[in-house]
Order: sequence, then structure tokens, then C-alpha cells
Amino acid sequence: MFATHRKAIGYALIAALGGFLFGFDTAVISGVEKTIQQLWQLSDLWHGFTVSAALFGTAFGALFAGRPAERFGRKKMLQVIGFLYAFTSIATALSHHWIDFIVFRFLGGLAVGASSVVGPMYISEISPARLRGRLVGFFQLNVVVGILVAFLSNYFLMKYLGPGSWRWMLGVQAVPALIFFALVFAIPESPRWLVGHDRLQQARKVLLLLQTEQVDEALAQIKNSLQHQENLVKEKLWQKKYARPIAFAMLLAMFNQLSGINAILYYAPRIFEMTGIRADVAFLQAMCVGITNLIFTLIAMSLIDRFGRKTLLIIGSIGMIVFLALTSVAFFHQVHGGFAVMGYLIGFIAFFAFSQGAVIWVFISEIFPNRVRSKGQAIGSTTHWTMDILISWLFPWMAATLGGGTSFLIFSGMMVLQLIFVWQFLPETKGKSLEEIQAALHIDVAPSAVSA
Repeated sequence: MFATHRKAIGYALIAALGGFLFGFDTAVISGVEKTIQQLWQLSDLWHGFTVSAALFGTAFGALFAGRPAERFGRKKMLQVIGFLYAFTSIATALSHHWIDFIVFRFLGGLAVGASSVVGPMYISEISPARLRGRLVGFFQLNVVVGILVAFLSNYFLMKYLGPGSWRWMLGVQAVPALIFFALVFAIPESPRWLVGHDRLQQARKVLLLLQTEQVDEALAQIKNSLQHQENLVKEKLWQKKYARPIAFAMLLAMFNQLSGINAILYYAPRIFEMTGIRADVAFLQAMCVGITNLIFTLIAMSLIDRFGRKTLLIIGSIGMIVFLALTSVAFFHQVHGGFAVMGYLIGFIAFFAFSQGAVIWVFISEIFPNRVRSKGQAIGSTTHWTMDILISWLFPWMAATLGGGTSFLIFSGMMVLQLIFVWQFLPETKGKSLEEIQAALHIDVAPSAVSA
């Protein structure tokens, strides 16, 4: 199977490099955030805003990337994304003024948000049906790998170049970004996009290149699918019958960030330094966080269809409550040396990756009917990024004003609420058809309202 579709797999893997850059860009800020606060003498709130600047761009990129991808094509958008990654990594590294840094981080965030939409979209449209799930999943896996490589890069640059290495930490991303940008020129345009723009001969050539069986039939299926999509009733999302899936999507996305996951990823070395250890050891411990994240993401991906979404969330909630509480106690009792806190946070990361990290987007994609699924996923995504911005912005202030003990106690309390929410209200979707899930949520499958 893999040999037959090696070109399609190769093209999908190239597009998935956008996920690697997504993860790298997300975590690389952890190595520079303390230095830039001192460099530009930022207050805790303005420092948090600086760290979260890229997330504002990410939210905009994810929200608006679909339209230009539809107008200009997936390939052209991937080229733009690759260029943005490369340009902004260099420009941010060379920034000598705070406002320049903010602007370039925001533009880099646009690339992150856009790649999170266009990358999986392109992969799903060029992948064979039998391999689509695994290849699209590889994009998400690459995000976790990118986070790990960013922690590795930060550690070695800090170890061999010292505190002044922060510009190298940001600039080194240009290397994989330029590789991604160059490789995108070698991939074909999505056949689905070509058919949608009446370029049938080009679509045929791409399908032949992808070694698609029965090309004429495949072309006909794509045309029928696009026609069906145009004929779907456009229904309003904000109706009483969708109240439960909307609430579930928003609450799950909120709890995802209220766990403190991105506060830990963005500020890991700072958190470890708060326990009194040296900066280089703090960077090494942050690297251990990335390794744990990768390992338990792989475990969760292999178990999610066996044990179910709700079961993983319950197990994860209990584990996160325990390890966040232990982290809080360690700070309250001023446990120095850093290794206790490192162990607790690695335990937290393991349970997060095993549960929320693997489940959130799968679950949100399942609970909405076809006719409002894209709108429902947009609600979940918007809630996720909004909470991400707030937590990353406020965490330096929380740590300085409330202290590490209180901050992690708040995160632990949020996971207690998540456990109650999941246990008492969230339905299990494992092994159920989309229609069965809608019936369980008391959603009438017949459309009842048409939007203007």
C-alpha cells in the first residue's frame, strides 16, 4: 500500500512540515522570554503580552486562512506560509526594538494559524482514503515533534553560546522554514481545488501523478462532492438544539488551556528557575517536558479508539489534578533543587498528552452534524486560542503576584471542574456513527432553519 502511494505520502509529509514549524514556533519562545523581559525592561503584564503576541496572529491566521486557500489554491498558500515562517524568524531574531519584535511575532503567528488550517486541508485532499487518517494525523504529530526540537535547540544553544544566544534560538527556525518553502514548490496543487476551479485536465494529471486508481471515477466523485457541498442547507449554528454540542466544545476548549499547559510550554525554563536551579539545567528539564509530550501523544493516538474519548479524559483529569497539586505544594513549601517540580510537571504533561492533547479536536469534530460542523469547529478553535492568549498573557503576572504555589493550585482546581464536567455531562463518542452521536445529544438531523 505504501509503495503504491509513495508520491502521495511524500507530498503529504512535505505539507506536514508546516506542523513541525507550528510546534517549533510555539515552544521556542520559552528560551528567550526571560531575556527579552530584561532587555526591554517589561512589566509582568507587558511581558505576558509580548509572549502572547504570536497567538494573536495565530488566531487571525486560523480564522481567515480558508478564504485565500480557496481563492488562490492550497499550494500557493503553503508557499506563503513557508516564506512567512522563514522571514519572521530572521526578522524577529534581528529585532532591536520591542515594537518590531511584537510585529514580527504577530506575523509569524499568522503563519502558525494558517498552517494549522491549510496543511491538514491539503493532506486530506491528496491522500488515498485508506491512508488519510494516518497522514493527517502526522501533521498533528509533527507539532509535538516541533515542540521537542525547539526545547532541544534552546538547550544546546544556551549551553554552548550562553545567555546571548536568544537571537540564535529565534533565528535557527529559518533553516527548516526555508527547507519547507523550497520543498513546497515540488508538490502538486490539490486535485479537489483544481476541480472546483474548472481545471479538470490539470486535476487529471495530478490524480495520475498520485497513482489514483480509476481517475475518471475519482474526478466524478470530486465533482459530485463539491456539488453536494454547494447544495447543502446553510443552517444557523446558534440554535437551541445545538446548545449542548456548543457548550461541550467551548468548555472542553476552555479547560484545555485552564490546565496551564501552554503556560508551562511557554515559560518552562522560568518555572524551573523559580525552584532555584541554574539556567542551563532549567533548559535541560524543559527538554524532558518535550520528550514526555511526544511519547504520551503517541501512546494516546494508539489508544483513543480502544478506550474512548471520555475514558482518556477522566484518567487524564485525575492525573493532572494530582500532579498540579503536587507542584503547588512544592512551591508553597519552597522545595528547592528543581527535580521534584520537574518530576511533577513531567507527570502533568504525560497525563495531558494522554488525554486533552489527543482528544480535544477529535471530540469537537464528532459532536456537530455535517451541515454545521465547520462552524462548530470554528467555535471550539476560537475559544481555544482566546483562552491560550489570556493564559500566556497573564501567567507572568500570576507567578509574580500570586506565586507559583497559588498559580498551580488554580490550575489544579480547574482540572477538578473538568473532571466533574467530563464525568457527569460529556457523552462517549467511541464506536458511534455521527448520526448516533447526534441522537444521543437529542439533535434533530433534519434542518429546521436557513441562514440568510
